[in-house]
Amino acid sequence: MNYLYLVIAIIAEVSATAAIKASAGFTRLVPSAIVIIGYGISFYLLSKIVEQMSLGIVYAIWCGVGIVLVALISHQFYHQALDLPALIGILLIIAGVIIINLFSQSIRLH
Repeated sequence: MNYLYLVIAIIAEVSATAAIKASAGFTRLVPSAIVIIGYGISFYLLSKIVEQMSLGIVYAIWCGVGIVLVALISHQFYHQALDLPALIGILLIIAGVIIINLFSQSIRLH
């Protein structure tokens, strides 16, 4: 269940972050509401997840996946460039998240 909550938290955070630009400095109602609600859902779920999983590891996964998705969404919808160093960095973040999930023993609280 924790991984389901983590996926939902990531989707909510990515949606909120992607809506920040569209909110135009919180002057547009719908994108502003998406930002507030998305972050609220995300942080609530994170608070539940870290009761059973390591805060540092959960945060690393949440941030890493969120960074990658927001970069891709920004590229696709806002036409923001991703140069070679950015792409290499994104690949390293993905590799880090995979390594944590496959090999880390510290994901669960003891």
